[in-house]
Amino acid sequence: MKSKITDEINRIIEVLKNDQSSDGSWDYPFETGVSTDAYMIILLRTLEINDEKLIQALVERILSRQEKNGSWKLFYDEKNGNLTATVEAYYALLYSGYRNKNDKELEAARRCILAWGGIEKSHMLAKIMLALTGQYKWPSFFPMPVEFILLPLSFPINFFDFSVYGRTNIAPILILADQKFVMKTNRSPDLSDLFLSRGNAENDEFFLNRSGEWRSFYSFIQQGIKNILGFPEYIHNMAIQQTKKYMLDRIESDGTFYNYFSSTFLMIFSLLALRFPKNDPIIKKAVEGLKGMACQIDGKTHMQYTTANVWNTSLISYALQGAGIAWDDPMIGQANNYLLSHQQYRYGDWAIHNPTKTPGGWGFSDKNTLNPDIDDTTASLRSITDLVQHEVVYRQAWDRGINWIFSMQNYDGGWAAFEKNVDKKIVKLIPIEGAEYLLTDPSSADLTGRTLEFFGNFTNLSKNHNAIKNGVNWLRNNQEKNGSWYGRWGICYIYGTWAAITGLISTGVDTEHSSVQRSLKWLISIQNQDGGWGESCYSDINQSYTPLGVSTLTHTAWALDTLIAASDNVTPEILAGVKFLLDTSNKKGWTLSYPAGQGMAGGFYIHYHSYQYIFPLLALSHYKNKFLE
Repeated sequence: MKSKITDEINRIIEVLKNDQSSDGSWDYPFETGVSTDAYMIILLRTLEINDEKLIQALVERILSRQEKNGSWKLFYDEKNGNLTATVEAYYALLYSGYRNKNDKELEAARRCILAWGGIEKSHMLAKIMLALTGQYKWPSFFPMPVEFILLPLSFPINFFDFSVYGRTNIAPILILADQKFVMKTNRSPDLSDLFLSRGNAENDEFFLNRSGEWRSFYSFIQQGIKNILGFPEYIHNMAIQQTKKYMLDRIESDGTFYNYFSSTFLMIFSLLALRFPKNDPIIKKAVEGLKGMACQIDGKTHMQYTTANVWNTSLISYALQGAGIAWDDPMIGQANNYLLSHQQYRYGDWAIHNPTKTPGGWGFSDKNTLNPDIDDTTASLRSITDLVQHEVVYRQAWDRGINWIFSMQNYDGGWAAFEKNVDKKIVKLIPIEGAEYLLTDPSSADLTGRTLEFFGNFTNLSKNHNAIKNGVNWLRNNQEKNGSWYGRWGICYIYGTWAAITGLISTGVDTEHSSVQRSLKWLISIQNQDGGWGESCYSDINQSYTPLGVSTLTHTAWALDTLIAASDNVTPEILAGVKFLLDTSNKKGWTLSYPAGQGMAGGFYIHYHSYQYIFPLLALSHYKNKFLE
């Protein structure tokens, strides 16, 4: 067993060594299905940028992902298919000009869409895209008027009560909805035959139906806007300018808005709504920035939602060092120099709720300079830990990062992803589909657990420090009845449980504590007969653990790492998990590409191509270091 583990660790190290980029990073794809591919085709055709090579490549990938019944799925075990993804793919294929309605692929897709209730049942964000490109009727009102952005921070709800990833999408939508902007071209297809009930749709089909509580809430916002001094037209124009300024002030060096595909796509159309010409330098650079997110997966071109270079690099560098690669090895040196160059020095939106602290975090993507997050910051700090004692510049980076993490702890004791205390219950009253995920950034078990694990294993912080005690209490108070924890950014309960248990143990919680034991009992109870673990994306949708039915490398690595951290001796369950990793490491199949991350339940799932190396390497290294050395 020991030699097999050593061989597998060395195999993964060799793969990672060969895959490292010249700048020291790892640029493994951030894969999110076909929606971004479809939106890129729609954007290029609408702007009449006839980049045929890219459009044809995206058409090829979209078609390669179509199911036999004509649908497109977000994840392998999604029953039948996904309506919104199918509408988006169908529209893009038609708009590309390389497919027509009589093609068998599109006929099959159309049958699925109509069988599932028609285009009017697609996700609200898709309806906005359809409306601004002339395929759907804009509603007579939007849940938030553009003047909403002018409400002061002292108002019970304001623009900065939304999460940063919510704001970046909502800001351009406020302009588009206000202007009821539509842009069609001579090549625009006709999607009217996708409506099941009638040729168009009304307000009740655009937004969630929360009529009673929403009406009073909407009136509350309107009253707040009326209290702003000034004439209505003046206030309206000021709101438009403020929204435009919000976007333009947050454009990254590659021209993208916060380095997210969706927000950049929407920003481009909102600028067109404000009479920017198609060839405006800001729009042209934004399009080029989106093109720069293209990557190759199995010989097919995919538009990434963002890039994951910093996340990949911080996790890989840390995992390699855990596997025995020295901090002064050239591979680690290059990686850590890359990370050092990506520590952030600019004040982003996080400072709105945390105004007294200086920047010091890390973001997710290589172009991200404004939007640090807790997970990337702790991951980067783990990676540079050994350099802190040897090089002053790393010690300075460490101090800035540590101080920023401390300052970002929520009042409830947990940590969120991007901001501090952005979890007002009132926000969830807004009738926007997925508001709980899109508009709030609450404390979560994965972020809180991983932050505690960092403090416990990589710093000399006292276990009695208030930050640790409050974080531990948050985890204890938010454990599920079955012993698991929900992980906000991964799939899902195995992920959250791994983060929570490793965090609790690292900060001194006894493994015999009831919360730990209940969790371990749950993990063991869901282990598959082959020794592995696997969890479905339906866990996220159902808000309860849903087994995948088969095991995956990533879920097995998370579960196994949890058991290793909590065990003093090798158990049969641990041995079975190790054996699964060793037996499955080189096998191909759909489980290897099954999503391990999520952004919005039922709508956005992520396959991290780096995870098949990172987490098995971590789990096997931890096993070897604890039980075989």
